[in-house]
Amino acid sequence: MFTTISHIALIVRDPARTAELFAGVLDAQVIANHPGDKGHPQSFAKLGNIWFVLRQGDGPAIRNGDHIALEVSRDQLRVCANKLATFDVEHFMAREDTALYFTDYDNHVFELDAGGSLEEDLNLARGTLCA
Repeated sequence: MFTTISHIALIVRDPARTAELFAGVLDAQVIANHPGDKGHPQSFAKLGNIWFVLRQGDGPAIRNGDHIALEVSRDQLRVCANKLATFDVEHFMAREDTALYFTDYDNHVFELDAGGSLEEDLNLARGTLCA
């Protein structure tokens, strides 16, 4: 049925600034300041095989627990934590230093998870998530 996530779209005040955060912390491939079909400012950031579409607008007013989790190695987690210290965003380590949470400039929360895959945590075999 599904093969992968096509893209994740986030509404942000300054798409180029958020793209720079993704590039600086997550080594994302970035296409900044690329106008949309109706002239709306937007930027694109590719993390692994997933594109983030960053469209200009008012992001979420508050954080509510929603977040995007990305699996990383422990070494990558430490590198990203050090990089985040140079950006003006809230971030903190959790779960015995196996998870790093950070908030972008628009209240979107990201988790960098070095604790293993969710399938491993749930002891699920591939292909058994949906009936």
